[in-house]
Amino acid sequence: MFINEAVRINSANHLEIGGCDCVDLAKEFGTPLYVMDEGLIRKNCRIFRNAIDEYLNGNGLVLYASKAFSSMAMYRILHQEGLGIDVVSGGELYTALKAGFPMERVYFHGNNKTVSELAMAIDNNVGRIVVDNMQELCNINKIAAGKNKTVSVSFRIKPGVEAHTYEFCKTGQTDSKFGIDLEDAFEIFEEASLMKNIRITGIHCHIGSQILSLEPYKLATETMLEFAVLLKDKLGVEIQELNVGGGFGIKYVSEDVQIDFHKYIEAISETVKSFCSQNGIKVPFILLEPGRSIVGAAGITLYTVGNIKEIKGIRKYVSVDGGMTDNPRYALYGAKYDGAVANRADAPKVEKVTIAGKCCESGDLIGKDMLMPKIEVGDILAIFATGAYNYSMSSNYNRIPRPAVVLARDGKARVIVKREDYNDIIRNDIIPGDL
Repeated sequence: MFINEAVRINSANHLEIGGCDCVDLAKEFGTPLYVMDEGLIRKNCRIFRNAIDEYLNGNGLVLYASKAFSSMAMYRILHQEGLGIDVVSGGELYTALKAGFPMERVYFHGNNKTVSELAMAIDNNVGRIVVDNMQELCNINKIAAGKNKTVSVSFRIKPGVEAHTYEFCKTGQTDSKFGIDLEDAFEIFEEASLMKNIRITGIHCHIGSQILSLEPYKLATETMLEFAVLLKDKLGVEIQELNVGGGFGIKYVSEDVQIDFHKYIEAISETVKSFCSQNGIKVPFILLEPGRSIVGAAGITLYTVGNIKEIKGIRKYVSVDGGMTDNPRYALYGAKYDGAVANRADAPKVEKVTIAGKCCESGDLIGKDMLMPKIEVGDILAIFATGAYNYSMSSNYNRIPRPAVVLARDGKARVIVKREDYNDIIRNDIIPGDL
């Protein structure tokens, strides 16, 4: 009945996730509430890990993209499942450190890493720093020299490939704030090869997010390998690692045609093996960065319905107790979602409604003209596929506390991120003494 594999209908006609009744979860933990299906997260981790073994004979590593959803419990699961992680800030790195995640499996990304963040990464011996620009390379070399260390780096290259996705989710094209243009890349590799505290290990690209096609990955992979051949021929620099990024799409609504996740690795593997065979080069160690595809469908958000307002002949608004503070993706991208009434899970979808948040913004919507069951005040509304880029992009706009995150498995739910309260909102406020 549902497009989302994390949920089912139980004998009480309630929505269920991870063996937990969503109505009971709402009563116990309150709403809004993020709920993550631990079993599905682990299943998705293993799909990617097993695909590396099958198609690349284990010659690769899956790096979870932390920006999708980061918490100490999430890092603990990833460690147990044998994945690495990519981090893009000191905060994500600090979270991984506190969770006891092995630093050799951490890759540090970002287009403007601060000197203090770089020092933190070098002090803690992260596996790789992915260099975004020349200034950053110089900063890394200087910091490493001061600490008498040699730092292994990879370089983010823009392959010039534009994936068909949201405008603000395209990152591989030439006009992007991320990475180094192909035409300028030789210069930075020449400089890096002369730096005593830099060890060149690999190249990296990322072409975008929520991509539902294999062709952009094949093209980007081939472009990067062509560049690797040029590096070897012209500079004598041999690339050991190729990171092809992430962005593998998931099914948010029925019209999304999701590709089985292992197919991405199969397509990339075939491209790599064919190219390397034809050009007489060694197959590099392959890295991938799935984020959304591991946690997106594994998460749902539960809301309590408040006011219902019908503007005759125009639109019916159903207001919930959350909104753009816990899910900004509609406001940012016009993102689409599917959902259900958790307390009447088999109710047929009979009317179009617009799900409105409680923020003081006209654009604060969860979804516009969504086909939903008949909704009543007090219903528990479930929005599917909110495990990625929802909690991680949440805010305190209008001084609204962030929801809790619970992890559900085998009928047991455990809090992994506590709900904020009003004291958390004012925790860093200071009234100067002269006021």
